[in-house]
Amino acid sequence: MRSTETLTRAEIAEAIHRKLGLSRSESLAMVESILQHMTQALSEGENVKISGFGTFLLRDKGERIGRNPKTGVEVPITPRRVMTFRASQMLKDRIAGT
Repeated sequence: MRSTETLTRAEIAEAIHRKLGLSRSESLAMVESILQHMTQALSEGENVKISGFGTFLLRDKGERIGRNPKTGVEVPITPRRVMTFRASQMLKDRIAGT
């Protein structure tokens, strides 16, 4: 069964508030700071690895020819950088256990 629930920044901050006793604003600031640090590293071309969770990997894709599935017309797809996420084995095991 697929869940439609989504974990939000506010919910993460609330969990930090409850577990660590920080104020709500401090908790939210901590979440924002972590996300900003990750975003900055990725924008500078660094991969981000969170031990026990997973790795955000950057990959450069070259130019290629694509095809419009409706019309069959070939169109060039420009080179771009994409981000992928590779879950750690620990995360995969936890997810599979649910």
